Amino acid sequence: MLKQLLRFTVKLIVKVLFRVEIHGIENYHAAGKRALIVANHTSFLDPMLLWIFLPDDITFAINTHISERWWLKPFLGLSKVFRMDPTHPLSLKDLTHHLQHDTKTVIFPEGRITVTGALMKIYDGTGMVADKSQAAVLPIRIEGAQYTHFSRLQNVVRLRWFPKIRIQILPPTRIQAPEHLKGKERRRYCGHVLADIMTEMMFATSHYRQTIFSALLNARRIHGGKFPIADDLVRKPISYNTLITRTIALGNSFTAIAQAGEHVGVMLPNSTNTLCAVLGLQLHQRIPAMLNFSTGSANMVSACKIALVKTVLTSRQFIEKGKLQEEAAHLSEHVNLVYLEDLAKQMRAIDKLKALVQSHTTGLWYKSVHIDPDSTAVVLFTSGSEGTPKGVVLSHANILGNLKQLEAVISFNSQDVVLNFLPMFHSFGFTVGSMLPVLNGMQVFFYPTPLHYAVIPEIAYEIKATIMFGTNTFLAAYGKKANPYDFYRMRYVIAGAEKLQENTRALWAEKFGIRILEGYGATETTPITSVNTPMCFKAGSVGRFMPSMKYQLEPIPGIHEGGQLHVSGPNIMKGYLLAANPGKLVPPESKYGKGWYDTGDIVSVDDEGYITIKGRSKRFAKVSGEMVSLTAVEQLAIEAWPEGHHAAVSLPDPKKGEQVILLTTHKGATLHDLAKSAVGVAQISLPRKVIEVEAVPVLATGKTNYIAATELAAGQVLKAEHA
Repeated sequence: MLKQLLRFTVKLIVKVLFRVEIHGIENYHAAGKRALIVANHTSFLDPMLLWIFLPDDITFAINTHISERWWLKPFLGLSKVFRMDPTHPLSLKDLTHHLQHDTKTVIFPEGRITVTGALMKIYDGTGMVADKSQAAVLPIRIEGAQYTHFSRLQNVVRLRWFPKIRIQILPPTRIQAPEHLKGKERRRYCGHVLADIMTEMMFATSHYRQTIFSALLNARRIHGGKFPIADDLVRKPISYNTLITRTIALGNSFTAIAQAGEHVGVMLPNSTNTLCAVLGLQLHQRIPAMLNFSTGSANMVSACKIALVKTVLTSRQFIEKGKLQEEAAHLSEHVNLVYLEDLAKQMRAIDKLKALVQSHTTGLWYKSVHIDPDSTAVVLFTSGSEGTPKGVVLSHANILGNLKQLEAVISFNSQDVVLNFLPMFHSFGFTVGSMLPVLNGMQVFFYPTPLHYAVIPEIAYEIKATIMFGTNTFLAAYGKKANPYDFYRMRYVIAGAEKLQENTRALWAEKFGIRILEGYGATETTPITSVNTPMCFKAGSVGRFMPSMKYQLEPIPGIHEGGQLHVSGPNIMKGYLLAANPGKLVPPESKYGKGWYDTGDIVSVDDEGYITIKGRSKRFAKVSGEMVSLTAVEQLAIEAWPEGHHAAVSLPDPKKGEQVILLTTHKGATLHDLAKSAVGVAQISLPRKVIEVEAVPVLATGKTNYIAATELAAGQVLKAEHA
């Protein structure tokens, strides 16, 4: 009776102080009598929270040495405790026997309170216990207690006295290892499955079903309004308060230049002002369409037509410094250019005051702005199969979901500093380079171009960068230019957008002692599909799929290992905007159903879930991380030399990932002549070399034999190199 009264009293006090919410209690009852409760370990409060808020008098599996601590003994006297010595080989067997008596037992698979804020390593033994005891595995997520003074995150996150705590109970599952697995292999398999269950739990209970601006407000609540979040070459760091105030001020001014739901082009470099402009457009449901100014004015005009863009935001200073006067002039013939400098001059003191007041009263007005998380957040552009851009439409939930997927497998915290030199018009630079740090309390430094190979390592050294995202081309160049000490603070270097070459991997490992984590994705997957992590790493692979992603491998004739990859999940785009029907959304769909995206890549997936890229079935080349349509290159040749027969193929390039080679039967064809006829086409969209041949290989049907053409081009390039 006294025990029940004490439990009720403590529960009442804790619930009031921490505003505790518990969700999914029906899953607790569905687990049955024999259940192994696995929970993440955020603080010293965790056992007490489960003791007072779960219905039954559950058992706690606890380390024998920890159970001897004086401050823990009073609690142990009030609950059922199963003492186990992790160094004793029979402890897990004893716990298995204990569960077989139909009990509900709590264990923290990490074995310790987190010191990163994310999941620590998951011990295999817990999975083995679930397998041997045939108990239901009941995942429970404890969220919020890591911000209390009872956690071990002092100086890692901003601690508070009474943060809100949520306890979320997920549906029960089971771990059943294949019968043929024995001993260490069975133990490893069970641990692997349990780690996946815990990772999936972290993502499934995350709050990605909201808008980006809502997530920004949450980040301010967690890390504090004065936390310095972003900086650029102007060297005036801005805090969350400043970022939100500027976003609101710009957002209010944007209502006069575009209607709600309208696509607004953004032609701006990486900077804090660009970040504010993008967020400001989203605030009032104006959709930023990020224009790739490196592809030339012709492609930007095409992108604007596809997305029905009438207005483009830009900057006079950017156009002048970037020497984009011709591109801007051509673009202005088709759309209305609005300059940020002009908007700043038109902004009155009362407008700034209004934004300041709104930034500190968001709780009163923003909740009334009902924006669907599935509404469009941004339009990014990628190359189409015919060489024209395609608009990739991403929702708020797509972007936040992909960030939460990454957060579930890699630990980040407010001590991290991200160096982002990848442009925001690139999905890698937008989602991972920009939104990830801003929405997770990591300071980000925006650098306007990735091409300054000697400067970027110096910037990394100066700002004490701990995280960097890049392509193989850029990482190889930085590695050669950098001093061995430039990346002394670097925790993670993540490579994507093109294949990571072995010489780049070796250079970074030997020169800087850094293991590059290679990932894989596409603009259509927002962009992360998979990534290697510090705990799940396999060299040569592109890592394992993000949580909650499904995949199918379509068999391809002639391919004996793997198949063409189709994926679905919360990070798959809303759809395409295509030139054939401008402004109309075409939702993703593949042979496996609606919502599935056909990557066009040939991959294999091993027993542990690691993906290896075998090749691409689509006729694209990735040059310095940018997709170049081989069909578009051929079209340029046809326009220049209509009487010739042309074939564009891609060959490996140790510096840029791939290079485009054009085979042509036109006599006297040169790259100079081709470039001269391709007005408005960017250099990256032109072939690296033009090779004159007697005949382009063809199939019996008369179609170009691209396999033979690739072999012919490779032979000609090799011959030229040895000449």
